[in-house]
Formats: sequence, C-alpha cells, structure tokens
Amino acid sequence: MKNTGMVYLVGSGPGDAGLLTLRGAELLRRADVVIYDLLVNPELLRHAPASAELISRGKRQDVSQEQLNALMIAKAREDKCVVRLKGGDPYVFGRGGEEAEALAEAKVTFEVVPGISSIAAVPNYAGIPLTHRDHSSNFTVFTGHEGDEKSESNLDFDQIARISGTKVILMGVTHLPELTQALLSRGLARETPVAIVQRGTLGSHKSVAATLGNIEKLAAKEKLSPPAITIIGDVVKLRERLNWFERRPLFGQRIVATRARGQAADFSHRLTELGADVLEIPCIKTVLPTNLQNVADALLELNSYDWLVFTSPNGVAMFFDYFFKAFKDMRDLGGARIAAVGPGTAARLRELHLQVDLMPEEATAAKVASAFKKFETIENLRICLLRAEVANRELPMVLEAQGAIVDDIAVYKTVGETADGAGVAAKFLESGADWITFTSASTVEHFHMRFNLSALRKKFPNLKLASIGPETTKAIAEVGLKPAIEAKEHTMEGLTAALLKAAKAKSS
Repeated sequence: MKNTGMVYLVGSGPGDAGLLTLRGAELLRRADVVIYDLLVNPELLRHAPASAELISRGKRQDVSQEQLNALMIAKAREDKCVVRLKGGDPYVFGRGGEEAEALAEAKVTFEVVPGISSIAAVPNYAGIPLTHRDHSSNFTVFTGHEGDEKSESNLDFDQIARISGTKVILMGVTHLPELTQALLSRGLARETPVAIVQRGTLGSHKSVAATLGNIEKLAAKEKLSPPAITIIGDVVKLRERLNWFERRPLFGQRIVATRARGQAADFSHRLTELGADVLEIPCIKTVLPTNLQNVADALLELNSYDWLVFTSPNGVAMFFDYFFKAFKDMRDLGGARIAAVGPGTAARLRELHLQVDLMPEEATAAKVASAFKKFETIENLRICLLRAEVANRELPMVLEAQGAIVDDIAVYKTVGETADGAGVAAKFLESGADWITFTSASTVEHFHMRFNLSALRKKFPNLKLASIGPETTKAIAEVGLKPAIEAKEHTMEGLTAALLKAAKAKSS
C-alpha cells in the first residue's frame, strides 16, 4: 500500500541554524521534497537526505503564493513527504495560515511545526529582553510592511502609541521614516530608546541603538536594510550590559571553510560559536581511487607489513571501509605498527580502538622521517603508506632513503567540488569575506581552480588566507600568494587558535 503524501509547515527559526526545533530536524531528515524560503539558513538543508529535491522559494524568483500552494499540493499528491521550511514561525507574519488553508481545502494532510520567532530571538541576541520588571511588563508586536498591494495602513497608531511597554516592529526598515513619524506625532518622546537589528542571530548580525528622534538618520548612515527588527522602549537601555552575542571574539568576521562536505561541520560549528559568519564552500570531495586493485593487493598482504602509515582522516575512513568489506574481524589487520600523520588522523584511528604507535610533531615529510629515526631503524622494513591518489612524493622518498620498502597505496582520490545548491558560493562572490581557511594542499588547488585566488584578492583587497600548516602554505605559494596566518599546531584547533589570535591583535 502506498504512503499518503504529507506536507509539514516547519518553522526554521530566526536564522541561527541551532535554533531549529528537534521536530523540524527530524522531518527534514525524512523529507522527499524541501521547499524553503529565501531567508532560511542554507545550513539547515544539510539535515535533508542527499536524494531530497530542494526547491528555493523567494521573492526574487517571482513565485506567487498561489503557485507555491499548487506546488505543495502536487508534490503531496505524488505521495511525497514535503517539508515547507519557513523562516521564524509559520503562523507569525509568515503566511503559514494561508498555506494551511490551501492544503485543507485540497484535502491534503498537513502538520504545522512551530518555530522560534524572531520577535523574541532577535532582541535576545542583541542583548535586549522584551520584558523586565524594572522597565516593561508587556510588549506589542506589529508589522511595518503590510503588503505592497495596500494603499492605506490598517494599524491603529493612536492605540500603539498609547499602550505601555516594549514595541517591536517587524519588517519596518523600508518604511522607517513613516513609522517613526507616526509614533512621534502621537506623543512618543524623541528620547525614547530604539534599537534596530539587521539579520539577527546570524553571523552577519548587525545592530544599532539610538532614540526615536535620531534612529532614522543613524539607520541611513549604517545602510541598514531588510530583514531587520526594530525594538522601541526602555529595555533597549539594557543592551550595553546584556549584549552577549556581539562580544564573542570572532563576531563580525566572515570566514570561508573549504573542507570537504561532511568534514567541515565541527570546524564551522566551532567558528560559529565564536561569533563568525561562516560560509561553507567545499571545494573538494573524496571518491574511489583510479586503481582499486592496488588496494585489494594491499589488503591481501596486510600480514607482511611492519608499518601502516595514515596521513589523513580520509585515508583512515576509506581504508577501513574497504577492510571491513573484506574482513569481519579487526584482528585480520595483522601485527603491523600504526603511524598517524596529524592529531586528526590519530583521533580517527583511536575511534576504532587502535593504538597509534608513532605520530610526528608536524605533518611534514621531514618530521615523519625524523620520528621514525627516533623510534627504530626502518631499514628493510615494509611500510604501507595509505593516502590520497595525488600526493607529495617527498614522504615515500624520505622513508626509502632510510632503507624502508614502501608501498604507496592510494585509498581515495580528491576531486573538485563545484555544487552550490544553497547559493553560498554565489553569496561569497557577491560580497566577499574576511578569511578563506585552507586545510590541505588539495583545498588550495581546487579552490584556486574554481575561483582564482589572485582575482579574488584584487576584487576583495581585505580578503586574507589562513593555512593549517607548511604543506598547505607551500600550495598557496605555488599560486603566487602568501597566507596571513599559519597555524602553529597543524590541526583544526590550531587553525581556530590562529584566527582567534589574529582577531585579538586586530581589536587591540
């Protein structure tokens, strides 16, 4: 029996991907189709299966509400699980009610999943509580944009001005002069505190505070634009003490993460927690190596090797994927010692409960050779080097120079990634960034092939490059550039520390 199609109207929250509800994430994971608003954080789309159809819906695409309703109904009638991902909460100024009515009329089963509304979340991130025992016991919310088709406002500004407490205006920046004048002309004092928060809760969050009398001039000077929220009332005075979000060390820094999709999540999450506006633009992905026979031969000879050397977490993941397809027992790995180049590689091996016998201080061929020298002589020992298909020849050469018999086995191949389904790369090309982070020579090579780093530096003079270590820095030098920073410890944690140090130096 076929499943009946279903539509879920899911509130995605105000922007910060961490504010999606557990129910919303669960539904995205099982979605066949995701129809998402233009302002939805593209990071949320990572919850959807790779097979899901992703459809962007926004004003720039000139899709009418009627067309959108028809699309949801049609997809549901194809027996698909449809997630309609909406900004904020579906039923708060989001036309969710209209969409639910259309589904009900078409007799399509639906569920509405509430989302955290920007009404409360955005002021929170700007350090402004909507209510406070010493300042306000109530708040009023109204829209500053009632629709392009309306010639007259339905808002009762006499009543709005008269009511006490905090006032929150959604979508009011475009009509700020008319709104402020309407409130001033009805008796609100020019000294009334006001704050405007643009793109609240996101890394590109920007806020200003002034008074009702001069907020219009300040907003024009700061070039504030939608989406933004305006907060009016004495609670705005608390912002100076309670502004936690904008005081994070990387706030105001836009950072591009170039790691392969699926590997960038922890790094991006950490940078976001530190306040950065992170753009994930994966420029590489791992695929099967050209010659799988070499891998098969190495697996058959595992018991003859004295050392297995892994140079990246990718190498560990790919090798053991092959291994467990061929063998059922970890003991079939044999008695070889294990070397890991880099803490990330070592960590991935330890996840498999494997002891790492040797790890060089730095991820360079010279340091690997030095570490082996200190550990034991490798003359006439058989070493299986498990790494990428295209890799620096220096490492096997220095090991062979010490007398080792080295089998250089490609367990994966790195290729370029050009997909930009969520439009993140387009956003980067439009407005640039403060930093591009590179975590390997291959990320440099493929990012440069896709975007041309020299041209980017000319277009965005303030754009800086960050390198995870010497090998990556060499790759940057090969394209005629120099990184502004190189991590002292050649790990993601080391790269994060280098970015923090640079931000601290800039602020001081």
